[in-house]
Amino acid sequence: MASVLRSRTVVFDLGEVLVSSTGVLPRLAAEIGVTVDELSPAYWSGRLAYDLGADAEEYWTGVLAALGRDPEPELVATLTELDSVKWSTLPPASADLLAHLRGRGERLGVLSNAPGPLAAAVRAARWAADIPHLVFSADVALAKPDPAIYAHADTVYGTEPGEVVFFDDKPENVEAARAHGWDAHVWPGPQAALEILGG
Repeated sequence: MASVLRSRTVVFDLGEVLVSSTGVLPRLAAEIGVTVDELSPAYWSGRLAYDLGADAEEYWTGVLAALGRDPEPELVATLTELDSVKWSTLPPASADLLAHLRGRGERLGVLSNAPGPLAAAVRAARWAADIPHLVFSADVALAKPDPAIYAHADTVYGTEPGEVVFFDDKPENVEAARAHGWDAHVWPGPQAALEILGG
């Protein structure tokens, strides 16, 4: 059984799995001077293009325009940095989960739809130094649930599909991962995830 644990790779999505939007959107909304309910539609409507590699200035200009705000360069720069820092900061529960899994010899990975600035922030974060396998949509111009991103991730991880356990918050991403051959689960929270992984 121990050799099975060492051979598999446990892969996590970032947003709404390792990091919740409740730590991100309120801070961004406060910076802009709007409510979270006002920000959310503008924030998410152009996010896929940003996740696929679109320019940060282009993305935030669109968000601000939807909110009736001018894209002041300082504000755009601040929002880009805040967005990246907040999404790349692990809450204690996630940090504890990753530390526990590392401590028992699990191979860990991240597969996230994430823009370039966020990918860079994660790679610079201390916690990511212990996760050798990081795959971000902006780096490869592919986004979940595109089947090609799971195949690309296997190449990066050095895995066969049957060797990956994956957690994501979106059912469509989980379904695509299962179709690829991964043991994929809709994110149940840290404790339940640990139970799925065998305690």
